[in-house]
Amino acid sequence: MGPMQRRDFFAGSLVFAAACGPRGAGDSHVPSPRPPAGVGRPGIVIHGGAGTIARDMPEPTKTAYLEGLRAALKTGVEMLRRHASSLDTVETVIRVLEDNPRFNAGKGAVYTHEGKHELDAAIMDGRTLGCGTITGVKSVRNPISLARMVMEKTRHVMFAGAGAEAFADTMKVERVDATYFDTQVRYEAWQRALQREAQGHATEDAKKGTVGAVALDGQGNLAAATSTGGMTNKMFGRVGDVPIIGAGTYANNRTCAISCTGTGEEFIRHTVARDIAAIMEYKELSLQAAAEEVVHRKLAPGDGGVIGVARDGSLAMVFNSAGMYRGAGDLEGRLDVAIWE
Repeated sequence: MGPMQRRDFFAGSLVFAAACGPRGAGDSHVPSPRPPAGVGRPGIVIHGGAGTIARDMPEPTKTAYLEGLRAALKTGVEMLRRHASSLDTVETVIRVLEDNPRFNAGKGAVYTHEGKHELDAAIMDGRTLGCGTITGVKSVRNPISLARMVMEKTRHVMFAGAGAEAFADTMKVERVDATYFDTQVRYEAWQRALQREAQGHATEDAKKGTVGAVALDGQGNLAAATSTGGMTNKMFGRVGDVPIIGAGTYANNRTCAISCTGTGEEFIRHTVARDIAAIMEYKELSLQAAAEEVVHRKLAPGDGGVIGVARDGSLAMVFNSAGMYRGAGDLEGRLDVAIWE
């Protein structure tokens, strides 16, 4: 029997070690995939944004967020249990989150300064280092699926703006009217941002809205996916870290899969996702140690957080903000969601 299950709590972070023992009696009848030698058990981690998240939020609101995270996490765990690839798993989980208006991705995307919605997404296959990203799309219901098509249907990595929309035309993905993305909560946040701007105050949202998923499948393959509606009241043409491979999204079977959420400009400057993988590779640190080094020593307090899964099956969630919507699950029965430390 492999190592026993471990669970360690750290200030501002939460790490899950993938179990290697037998499955519980309550698990599905579908046998758990047997990973290749030297590779950990399948697992998945998700996030729904980080930042200053009020602890006194109304109980129904908190419940809705946690239920949204749990529904996405359950979808991912069940897919891994039924031997789905990590790539299929993260794409599907992100679609679930994109369709949930609570999160700033897809339905529920924030408003730009001009009162529009511009969506970004990225996906990466740790087995091949294949990746696809899109930025600034305005009519694609599930941007993550279009990003995967960039990876699999073209020889390119990123399509932007009108080019991404033209590519969506050729791929015949589901399109929606711009009003589909509208929500009252995001509209009110945009109006407050405009008022602060008019008064000469900073307009950045205290909560950095993004959704992400990382997974390790039964074949030992890693994948990462991230999707966002961007920053409330952002300037024309602004691009954050999500569609920048190595900044907000990265996956490599040699080390780990990472998805980030926070102040995009800082994640770009520090190439956060790739930096964590590089520290693991060159300094031979664990996923948890590498993530903590980057989040707590390179980023400034409040910049956000990361989720990750390593080749050995360890799952980590590290953040330096007041909270981060997050969850982690595996095939041994773990299904945990949380918001604050």
